[in-house]
Amino acid sequence: MARGIKVGDQVAITATVRRRVTEDHISLSVPSYGFPYSIRDSKSKVKKGQPWELTGDVVHVDEGRATVNLGVPVTVDADKLRLVISYKPPVDKPT
Repeated sequence: MARGIKVGDQVAITATVRRRVTEDHISLSVPSYGFPYSIRDSKSKVKKGQPWELTGDVVHVDEGRATVNLGVPVTVDADKLRLVISYKPPVDKPT
């Protein structure tokens, strides 16, 4: 489980390729999301079943679930997330 995930952290989600929708879009299955997710990809030659890593910033955390901004908000179980960069708030230095 991704313990300590908080708002502002950059996280990764490993999705699975469902199919190629058009020449430049693929459909992904995001764990615990419940809806297909489509992204633009015209360069790679991915095939059905291959893993695809999505990264985004956490915008909301609530009772074991987190909402990640992947261009659109996607709410998934927190244990499906991998912490990439922990958010550190800026510190004001006295002048």
